[in-house]
Amino acid sequence: MKKWSKVYTGFILFFLFAPIVVMMVFSFNEARSLSVMGGFSTYWYRELFRDGEALRALRNTLILALSAATISTIMGTAASVGINRLRSKAARFTVDTVTNIPMMNPDIITGVSLMLMFVFVGRLFGAATSLNFWTMLCAHITFCLPYVILQVLPKLQQMDASLPEAAMDLGCTPLRAFLKVTLPEIMPGIATGLIMAFALSLDDFVISYFTVGNGFQTLPIFIYSMTKKTVTPEMYALATLIFFVILALLIFSNLAGDDDDQEDVVAAQRRHAKSMERAARRGERRERFESSGRRGKGILWGATGILAVAVIALVAVSIGAGNVRTLNVYNWGEYISDGGDDSLDTIRAFEEWYQEEYGEKVKVNYSTYTSNEDMYAKLSSGAVSYDVIFPSDYMISRMASEGMLLPLDFSNIPNYQYIGEDYRGLYYDPDDRYSVPYTYGVVGIIYNANVVDEADTGDWDLMWNPKYKGQILQFNNSRDAFATAQYKLGIDVNSNDPADWDRALAELQKQQPLVKSYVMDEIYNMMESGEAAIGAYYAGDYFTMLDAAADNVDLRFYYPENTNYFVDAMCIPSCCQDKELAEIFINYMLSQEPAIANAEYIYYACPNSLVVENEDYIDEMGDETMEVLYPDLSDKGGFREIYNEAAYRNLSNEMLAYVNDLWETLKIN
Repeated sequence: MKKWSKVYTGFILFFLFAPIVVMMVFSFNEARSLSVMGGFSTYWYRELFRDGEALRALRNTLILALSAATISTIMGTAASVGINRLRSKAARFTVDTVTNIPMMNPDIITGVSLMLMFVFVGRLFGAATSLNFWTMLCAHITFCLPYVILQVLPKLQQMDASLPEAAMDLGCTPLRAFLKVTLPEIMPGIATGLIMAFALSLDDFVISYFTVGNGFQTLPIFIYSMTKKTVTPEMYALATLIFFVILALLIFSNLAGDDDDQEDVVAAQRRHAKSMERAARRGERRERFESSGRRGKGILWGATGILAVAVIALVAVSIGAGNVRTLNVYNWGEYISDGGDDSLDTIRAFEEWYQEEYGEKVKVNYSTYTSNEDMYAKLSSGAVSYDVIFPSDYMISRMASEGMLLPLDFSNIPNYQYIGEDYRGLYYDPDDRYSVPYTYGVVGIIYNANVVDEADTGDWDLMWNPKYKGQILQFNNSRDAFATAQYKLGIDVNSNDPADWDRALAELQKQQPLVKSYVMDEIYNMMESGEAAIGAYYAGDYFTMLDAAADNVDLRFYYPENTNYFVDAMCIPSCCQDKELAEIFINYMLSQEPAIANAEYIYYACPNSLVVENEDYIDEMGDETMEVLYPDLSDKGGFREIYNEAAYRNLSNEMLAYVNDLWETLKIN
């Protein structure tokens, strides 16, 4: 029996720690691939410390975690003392139950509830934005507080209740008795609670995601935003460093707890052996009072230092930059040149350019989202305000119809003249009132030429070829997945006829036995490593995969005859607080240096003539890249005509619900 219990324990430990070990190993991978080792290197650790956005997110996370842990520890200790003094069992039971609710409640419920409360209070007081650093701090304190109480309260219950009384008998005030006797006795619990609160705050994503405002992005949210492309090995390196820091804190906490347990045992034995006479008890109290004070003095100094650092961090966050003009930008993750790979740091460059051009400082708060729907939900809730957003075509149409976008003053955007005529007056903004095109792209098929026969390529049939069973990847979102079947069958992707969607479902059900997996960003690792051989995805992302592909993988790309064309554009939402500055930023984004830097960095096609006609950009991209990103559409009537026919449009609410039901049917089966 003992043998099997050890085996069982071994399996548990393996499944818990194997992913962490894999992460550590690949943080030292010389290659960019996250699945194939290319040799040992510390390259990604060096790159980490050059990544300004990642370091800013780490700084924000540490400030938040330290502040939340310190404040929740102080509040939790005070609450524990109060709970310990309750004499009514009913009152104690009630308080314990209420205290445990944040621990038992699902994070998503807590996050949504707190967001709604903050929005309600913000609107009640007429605030322009309801979510900011302080709301996130309050949220973190809320879910950290019960864990501190859970650590401190048992220490209070284990302590000899007569010790503080003895201190007061010897002349201490109640406050001095608490500081000199009670606090040192419960300090191990306080330290453990502090460490646990710090770790929980550092790790939190769900509650932070719902309560984050603009201009303050934590590391978990930053990593989540990277999934539009892929999580880079830099994050593996950072996660490895954080793991060892947390491990060190836990070891320290456990060692402190063990020492304290031993001391409790010795003290208990000593108390049992002592005489019950009052004079002897008082002598024991005096001795323990003095020794406890000495033992706790060093810990108290440490706690005071931590509190001082937290206060300084809070002051640094709250002071800001005085009267600096502020711009809040909301963009897709990994969708702007950020200084990585020796590229232009677009945001910092704009701040410097603006100061030189206008003689005043500007601060850009840059945040990211992972889908149009996430962005729409955040803005429509009224929880935050942004000045510039980057929605896709169909979402622009929806937001404009709902009054969520402001008309642009093109006198502040003279560089709009460089947007090609083919990219103006498109269906989502026929009068060019609300948007300025940023990028565009086309969906195609990526395949591994070492596995796939060239004779099988050229159309959507490749995704249904039984020869490649178990090596095909399909989109893991209903609109794109259904579109692959609709294009194959020649069905309108914007059809409002349920029968058309039923036919597409039947086609996807035929494909299902051949599909290895339904994926979105997971396609990067699977195609780069050769784990899969065929997948439909966006043209620009093909080149990201190509750069990271393993040596035995020969990735290639083609467009089927019928496929999806999309446009992402810059807009100003109706919640904008500085419309003029937003238009200046959009104009800057259309100027040559940032426009070229962004196009090179994200590998998406650009509608700006300053980019597509620039010889240096053409040389940098290369002939193959230019042919894929900018296919010749002259024989089809040009981009405008084919785009207005092939682009996704908003479906009615009824049709969206019907499509979602079909999608659930497919995934369940």
